[in-house]
Amino acid sequence: MHAYFIDFANLLLRWLHVIAAISWIGESIYFVMLDNGLRKPKAEEDREKGVFGEMWAVHGGGFYHNQKYATAPAKLPEDLHWSFWKAYTTWLTGFGLFILLYMTNPSFYLVNPQSSWEWAANMSGTMANIVALLFLLGGWVVYNELCKRISPNMTRDGILSVAVAIMMIVVSYLSTHIFSGRAAFLLTGAVMATAMSANVFFWIIPGQRRMVKAMKAGDAPNPLDGKRGKQRSVHNTYFTLPVVLLMVSNHYSFVFSQELAWLMMVLFIFAGAVIRQYFVLMHAGSKQPGYLVAGAVLILAAIWMGAPTSDDSASEESAAAVEMEPTGKAEVTQVAETHCVQCHAQEPTHPGFSAPPAGYAFDNWETLLNHKDKIQEVVKSGYMPLGNTTGMTQEERDIIAAWEK
Repeated sequence: MHAYFIDFANLLLRWLHVIAAISWIGESIYFVMLDNGLRKPKAEEDREKGVFGEMWAVHGGGFYHNQKYATAPAKLPEDLHWSFWKAYTTWLTGFGLFILLYMTNPSFYLVNPQSSWEWAANMSGTMANIVALLFLLGGWVVYNELCKRISPNMTRDGILSVAVAIMMIVVSYLSTHIFSGRAAFLLTGAVMATAMSANVFFWIIPGQRRMVKAMKAGDAPNPLDGKRGKQRSVHNTYFTLPVVLLMVSNHYSFVFSQELAWLMMVLFIFAGAVIRQYFVLMHAGSKQPGYLVAGAVLILAAIWMGAPTSDDSASEESAAAVEMEPTGKAEVTQVAETHCVQCHAQEPTHPGFSAPPAGYAFDNWETLLNHKDKIQEVVKSGYMPLGNTTGMTQEERDIIAAWEK
């Protein structure tokens, strides 16, 4: 019953997280489109009022006239719309899910027993939780310091972009060497998502509040507040597509169980960024399909990198498994009963599950056969059992690898 309520909390929290994320990302993408799609106002009276740009649009049977003021308008309304709770809710619910799913069972979900770094492979669950929190905090601190030191006046944003890209390569490498594969991808995405929400909380909204306060007092707002908010907002829009992909990647073990998973992660991050660049420029009236082509090339490179090795070019490491006699029902069932069915059963005995994860129940031979290829994939890669908490040996993995019928 306890596992059932945990699963229900997971469902409801994930539901809220997805709703908030859709709302935040959708609004963010809309305002980027609006900002880049503005045209010089045609009416002289609008230009005299300080209107910087305008856009006419039609949607849902109605016509809309959006206007942007470069300086303070003559009067600000009391019901000025602010955009921040969607960002905060997205981060808070995401962090809540991380606590509920990962930090409550860190030895199972966070620790990477196959890490080439001995200290990471031997971390306790408590230490893994601490390292994960420091990883998130450290990602924000480093990113924020890069912004403050490299381009404090928003005059060297190109150099800053390169620095942030290098930072994400380092984050990807570190995460895959410290944490288990699925957690590594999620935490890399969480580093970017934390930076996005923190940009809103620490820079964009405070700067906007100072600008509004100055306008209402009849003073000229500090132009740096507007420029800095724009800088962080631009960073957020390029983070968006990579974050979404990293957050959904936990359903695809072939992505994060690769030997060079960090490099595949980098390819996806850069692909998302350059694809987003195409749409940003398109909204500004400049179609440059080269960015789409570059994104597609990066994705194809990731697909090529993750492609399984064909039987005729099997590596020497798996030669022993390939040369084994084909294994059948008895051997495979024994391995499954020892290492799989505690979780993957119609009624799991593992206290953390009230239903089989991802709907995979392997407590009968027919379902084992139906998922043979998937089982071989995750067992061969070492992704399953999670954290190898059941102690599956290489000999047992070889049995699964040699399973033919």
